[in-house]
This record gives sequence, C-alpha cells and structure tokens, in this order.
Amino acid sequence: MSARHRRLPRHLAWPLNTTDIRESLGDCMAQVTDLRFLAGQDSGDLVLGAEWIAPIRRNYGRGTHPDMIGFRVDVHPVDAARRAATRAVLLARALPQLHTWITRAIAADETWKLTPHQHRWRLADGHLTHHDEA
Repeated sequence: MSARHRRLPRHLAWPLNTTDIRESLGDCMAQVTDLRFLAGQDSGDLVLGAEWIAPIRRNYGRGTHPDMIGFRVDVHPVDAARRAATRAVLLARALPQLHTWITRAIAADETWKLTPHQHRWRLADGHLTHHDEA
C-alpha cells in the first residue's frame, strides 16, 4: 500500500496484506465476512485477531445482521522496523493456525456456532502465542 494512501503513522506498518490472507485461507476465505486492517495506535504484542460473529438475538427484536454472521479477521499494526520479522512468523505459523481454527469452527456443532468466539495471536520477543478468548 502506498504511503500516500496509508491510514497509519509512518512508524507503524501492517505485517500482512489481503493477498497473504486470501492465499493462506483458500476456500475458508468465503466464510470471512469482514477483513480489517486496524489503524489504531500500538496494539502492544497483539498482531492478529479472529472472531466468530454469531447470530445473537438481542432485546426488542434486534439481532445480528445476516451479512455479518461469519468470521472477522483483524490485522494489527506493528512497529515498521519489526514488520519483516513479524510477517515471516505470521506467514509461517499464525496463518496456518488461523486456517485450522476457521476449519474447525465451520465443522463445529450448533452450540459453538451460537456463541461469539475470539482468537488472538500475540508476538513478544520473537515468541508467537495464541489462545481463544470466548
């Protein structure tokens, strides 16, 4: 993405692009209803997030719009100097884990699908961790 069209300060960069995610997810990409490149300030060690948007009914007849039911993937900005190293780790480890998480979620039972779920990837000192935040 050209610097002129960026929504990030110069010291931040996104470690992945749309093509990286589409190639890694393959057919699972059809289940992703929202792909966001967050433009907020430093996210700390959080580099990638995924969320299952469940068809939750709310009070007074309002619920989740059917077009939003599915997966949301968030790419968090990182320090521009660490972009290349972060990108390598995400391509090698996080995106295959994201693919597995989405594949398992698609095959999950109805109880799982009726509940919102979040999965986060954090990179600290070169060590990638991930966990569910349901």
